Amino acid sequence: MPFIDLETNLPASKFPENFLKRLCTTLAAALGKPEDRMNLVVKTDLPMMIAGSCSPCILMTVSAIGVTDTAEKNKEHSAKIFQFLKGEFELGDDRILILFHPLEPWQIGKKGTVMSFL
Repeated sequence: MPFIDLETNLPASKFPENFLKRLCTTLAAALGKPEDRMNLVVKTDLPMMIAGSCSPCILMTVSAIGVTDTAEKNKEHSAKIFQFLKGEFELGDDRILILFHPLEPWQIGKKGTVMSFL
């Protein structure tokens, strides 16, 4: 059950109507998770600075169980995610940052309990 937060200073008008669906498909494939388990939030028009610059940028946080727990896995995920985001927004490599956080089932509440008890 991956959780994806995409924060950007890009305006909402830069995001086509089907962006969430395409992002979901891309991330599900990159992480090896089913699309119906993905949880995404996109926040646009934010005041942001990366590396001392307020130029257009994206900060993405990827939190998931079992797929973000090693440097090797995250290197593969990063390459696929960067390719997608660069293609969508024509941003340079230094304008996209991805934070990976491993999760444990007991850290996710669902249906009044936690995932380790479902």
